[in-house]
Amino acid sequence: MTTELPGTSRPGGRTERTRVAVLRATLDLLAEVGFTELTVEAVAERSGVHKTTVYRRWESREGLVAAALRFGTAEPWSPADTGSLVADLRQLALDVVRALTLPEQRELPTAAVLAAFHSERAAEALREFYQDRHARAAVIVERAVARGEVPADTDPDEVTRTVCGPVFYRLFVSREPVSEETAGVAAEAGAAAARAGVLGRRLPGSGDGGDSRLE
Repeated sequence: MTTELPGTSRPGGRTERTRVAVLRATLDLLAEVGFTELTVEAVAERSGVHKTTVYRRWESREGLVAAALRFGTAEPWSPADTGSLVADLRQLALDVVRALTLPEQRELPTAAVLAAFHSERAAEALREFYQDRHARAAVIVERAVARGEVPADTDPDEVTRTVCGPVFYRLFVSREPVSEETAGVAAEAGAAAARAGVLGRRLPGSGDGGDSRLE
């Protein structure tokens, strides 16, 4: 993890209430107007915190958005435990589909991805957010290894990418609709690849010149 940005520490009492109010206001406005139209003044007005305080603690729009995206890692989430790899992965893919398509919440993930194209600080925070989600999802593969469903060297991050990648591609690249069927197909593909051993951990810096999986 990188050095903590201004405004991301978690003191208690009034300071904590101020922090939460400002970061929630930032997320709300990011979803409503996007990164390019978001201002420190608007966040101050929405949160009820004086703009001088906001500037002092978060410095800029970039600092606000980066801190707000990191704030999302505090949200409770853990993957389903169904007893089977493919069912766990299907639920994971469904969680992603719903997060990105439900009317009441779809604007924020889209705005966060777009913000990452405008600000390296936002991009870094978004990477950290997904690293957190990958770490939480790793238990899916750990359970599958324990059940003997996949090889012991299966890389949990690669499984997550294989399952979630098609959903993100459809939404952000080809602009195609996604559905529960999309989630199901992605889960089946990820599970099949994991079972076949093609998603094993690779040696750092390895290329395509032969099998470089960890023994």
